[in-house]
Amino acid sequence: MHPDIRMFFTCPPYTLMDISTEILSNELRNASILPSPQRLAVYRFLKSNPVHPTAETIWNAIRTDFPSVSLTTVYNTLKVLVNAGLIREVPIENGELRYDADLRRHAHFKCSVCGKVMDLFQVLPPEKLTLPDGMEVLETHLFIKGICADCRGKK
Repeated sequence: MHPDIRMFFTCPPYTLMDISTEILSNELRNASILPSPQRLAVYRFLKSNPVHPTAETIWNAIRTDFPSVSLTTVYNTLKVLVNAGLIREVPIENGELRYDADLRRHAHFKCSVCGKVMDLFQVLPPEKLTLPDGMEVLETHLFIKGICADCRGKK
């Protein structure tokens, strides 16, 4: 696989990376966010599973440890994390909104056959775009849809 492409599957099983609660709590506190157990669970999931999950995916994954957590709590936590700049929203297609804790500049590729989402790190930086005078790029989202190498090989 090309070194600038990371492939992540959008289906379980999910893992919990060994990120200490203290590290996550400090990151939240540094962003002026109270590190409640539910917020820590959402943030830990995103840091541990770079699969560009939906809010529903996160909710289903953390309910094992937090059976009383609501989907509304997950959405509210995601909004707080986005507003603090700790994660970003990733618009994929048809209004589907996903979340990403990898804040490095990159694009997203989704296989239309298997649904895998891949991060692409070799993309044209916004400062290389030619815009009409007076315009300024504040944010970019590049979403590419196609067929991944694995699925092309199955044909």
